[in-house]
Amino acid sequence: MFSKILIANRGEIACRVIRTARQLGIRTVAVYSDADAGALHVEMADEAWHIGPAPARESYLRGDAILDVAKRSGAEAIHPGYGFLSENAGFAEACEQAGVVFIGPPASAIRAMGGKSEAKALMEKAGVPLVPGYHGEDQDPDLLRAEAGRIGYPVLIKASAGGGGKGMRVVSGPEDFDDQLNGAKREAINAFGDDRVLIERYVTRPRHVEIQVFADTHGGCVYLFERDCSIQRRHQKVVEEAPAPNLDPDTRRRMGEAAVAAARAIGYVGAGTVEFLLDEDGSFFFMEMNTRLQVEHPVTEYITGQDLVEWQLRVASGQPLPRTQDRLHIHGHAIEVRLYAEDPQKGFLPQTGRLDHLVFPPLDFGIRTDTGVRAGDTISIHYDPMIAKLIVKGEDRAAAVRKLRGALAATQVVGLAANTDFLLAIASHPAFLAADLDTKFIERYQDDLLPEPAPADDEVLALASLAVLLDRSAKARAVAAASADPYSPWAGSDGWRLNDDAHDTLTFRDGGMDRPVHLIYRRGSYRFDLPGGTVEASGRLAPDGTLSADLGGRRLEGTVVRRGADIAVFRERGSHRLTLIEPLAGADAAEAPGSRLIAPMPGKIIAVLTEPGAVVTKGQPLVVMEAMKMEHTIKAPSDGTVEKVRYAVGDQVEDGAELIGFAETSAS
Repeated sequence: MFSKILIANRGEIACRVIRTARQLGIRTVAVYSDADAGALHVEMADEAWHIGPAPARESYLRGDAILDVAKRSGAEAIHPGYGFLSENAGFAEACEQAGVVFIGPPASAIRAMGGKSEAKALMEKAGVPLVPGYHGEDQDPDLLRAEAGRIGYPVLIKASAGGGGKGMRVVSGPEDFDDQLNGAKREAINAFGDDRVLIERYVTRPRHVEIQVFADTHGGCVYLFERDCSIQRRHQKVVEEAPAPNLDPDTRRRMGEAAVAAARAIGYVGAGTVEFLLDEDGSFFFMEMNTRLQVEHPVTEYITGQDLVEWQLRVASGQPLPRTQDRLHIHGHAIEVRLYAEDPQKGFLPQTGRLDHLVFPPLDFGIRTDTGVRAGDTISIHYDPMIAKLIVKGEDRAAAVRKLRGALAATQVVGLAANTDFLLAIASHPAFLAADLDTKFIERYQDDLLPEPAPADDEVLALASLAVLLDRSAKARAVAAASADPYSPWAGSDGWRLNDDAHDTLTFRDGGMDRPVHLIYRRGSYRFDLPGGTVEASGRLAPDGTLSADLGGRRLEGTVVRRGADIAVFRERGSHRLTLIEPLAGADAAEAPGSRLIAPMPGKIIAVLTEPGAVVTKGQPLVVMEAMKMEHTIKAPSDGTVEKVRYAVGDQVEDGAELIGFAETSAS
């Protein structure tokens, strides 16, 4: 076994590898960019080395810099994690030439599966079922269009050189083919430096089921069962679970054996994932093989009781697989969700900035959180905006779903928008509860999962009001305690009056409207006039925002986190954001939308879809930006006439930059 390894990655996967290495008594070396100098993985490792500026291409993608650190630190092996250099055959070869073990498959296996077209040709020879399609080298648009017609619409255009949903387009008919082909090629060249595509039949209600395989250098190769990753958005996985619901044992065995055949066909070693499309009739088709550890590997660990990172380290050090196929069994059910810094109400726009408040569910049997950040850390524009993975296990799927809902309800993110409530909506949806899954789940139930924001109910308004008042009272007591007369009634904030009740009004901005809460101070409590009626309220507010409240004789717990005027209320059913309007704080700082189009984040302009003088309508796509590894279409905020286009294709823009100016509309 190794005595010291280097982790050529960052964030939660680096932390994950460090934990297992520590359990095995292996010292760890972290690498970090300028943006990650204070990151959690840097703190956890036994030693850490700086490798360059924040952009990944100048740091985490610098194989030469990473190998230099490995040599200087005395690391015997490099664990690439996932992403970055994990599927880079050139880097794997460079490690071998430098005498450093690459904890992953041989370069030949990575190269064999690196191109989708070549991989499918290999799989066809190995007898692995394929989706009907075109995987050839000839990329003439006329030929591709003809092949799409031969296959039959709908078809799927996919980047040949990559994955992760980039360079992937569904084409419903020939009239859309050229536009979608151009979009797929543009995204593929930006993401992978290769605009080749392949075309396949689009299965209308497929499930995405993948098989975890593992192979050693002694001829051993096993499958550790399957994961259902059908719930996706823009081909990016959102929810993963193991085992796949409603998969009969015979199909599970046949898929597992096909995955092992795929691994053996390319001389595979280490952890890999063979991805299949599962049709409604039980037939399945090879999609691709990921030649690395997957983001969703924890659900496989939960149901098998195996540590896959430990398996990687043992296999890479020359040991045989820890278990043979007959000693692998499924126990219980596990589900993983990906918690992202993104705003589902704004088209899942990635968020950047500081995590002011971050709370995960308490560690318990069957609940696991894999993360690379803490409260106070920053989500950077340079890397993926994932905050954490929440993983749960139950004795069966129903128990796992109940545990998942509880874990999401206990998760609190303040400072950035997050997809927590969206994930909770998925976990609570009747179709999810019934395991009615396919890759169009989110699209099909979008109105249920992303309803128009509802106004705060009485409970939210009462909790927010009570927290504000209790916080004021605590601060007033602290000031009074430090004064010359700490017992003066004039130093209090409880509204004390000599001959009458004291009245006040708290006003909250809730979405686009103001919500006043009229109140009367009582001795030790308050009376709130809420939309649904009057309620007596009292409670205790802890420094961390935990609020134990009594609302009209009903006891309940919540968390209220305040950052300036912004207030987040967390309850079992989800969260709600409000803004306290403080009359003494000056005019409302909320800015009315103006006649301009604003960049929602830093990024690069990759397409401009309008020109000066053009008359546009609200919601019309005007600019396409690339930011945080994804394309984002910026649409017109209202009807109008374009006056000025301020940036061209290829330009870098800052967050908040004006992209397009509109002509002023004369008042009638």
